[in-house]
Amino acid sequence: MNVIALPHDWSNYGEVIEGFKKKYPEIKVTELNPNASSKEELDAAKTNKGIDAAPDVFDVGQSIAATSTDYFAPYKVQAWDKIPDTAKDADGAYYADYTGIMSIGWNADKYGDISSLDDLLDPKFAGTVALNGKPAEAGAAFNGYLMANQLAGGDINNLQPGLDYFKKLKEAGNLTTVDVTNGTIDSGQTGVVFDWTYNQASYKKELKDKGVNWKYKTFPKAQVVSYYNQAINKDAPHPAAARLWEEYLYTADAQNLWFKGGANPVLLDSMKEDGTVDQATLKDAITIEGEPVSYTNDDSTRITEWLQNNWDKTIGN
Repeated sequence: MNVIALPHDWSNYGEVIEGFKKKYPEIKVTELNPNASSKEELDAAKTNKGIDAAPDVFDVGQSIAATSTDYFAPYKVQAWDKIPDTAKDADGAYYADYTGIMSIGWNADKYGDISSLDDLLDPKFAGTVALNGKPAEAGAAFNGYLMANQLAGGDINNLQPGLDYFKKLKEAGNLTTVDVTNGTIDSGQTGVVFDWTYNQASYKKELKDKGVNWKYKTFPKAQVVSYYNQAINKDAPHPAAARLWEEYLYTADAQNLWFKGGANPVLLDSMKEDGTVDQATLKDAITIEGEPVSYTNDDSTRITEWLQNNWDKTIGN
């Protein structure tokens, strides 16, 4: 079976893949291009159609999933009824698997505590606050912008407060637009990072081994979420294995592994109800509180266009 775009430190996919291998030792798992984007996953399916090198399964963002159903083979896993109706295609073409919550993470040894985004205007954060790319181009930056916008008094229909905030951050000399990597965090080049909770969990784990106390937090009423989605390639070279993979991902075992990696799995609420959630992970986890900030595909397109028209001329590169 061929998987694609599954870095081992992303939502704990390393353990998820190992769990599948242990459950089905007779199935050889080939990992294609771990760092592929959602679009590149579909490009790989198109390029390799009809040959063994094509991906069998996809893990793609919402906007790509909703506009790419021609690539997918509908399939409803046994846990289908436990997946909320709003988190799946009615015909089974794609279905949510996990989400992060947008958060800020920082080097607590160096900067102490952070209680609000206004704290980031302090001169001690000079040149070190990273949105993780341009919000019109990078998913984490897009959602980080929405979190800041919400905290600044805006919402998905009123985007100006977020721009005003980042303009202040830039004028204070604190905003950097470099792409965040483990290297920029290790070196201290990016000391405060807007990113998904599951990526923050990965940074925290890695930095702990180096003696750095990396903290991260979300903000009530500004918990921006965006689910990734599972789908099966309609031209999958190993269609039976692909279906076994999907069934495995919607077991409590696999959902708990995503949870351990800092993500909120889609079956979390039902697992809390039936007692299958890992209690040790739940005790320390950052979970969705109340109504999160979410958006439709049309919202995403509109917001992206607004950011394309306003970010560069206000903030620059």
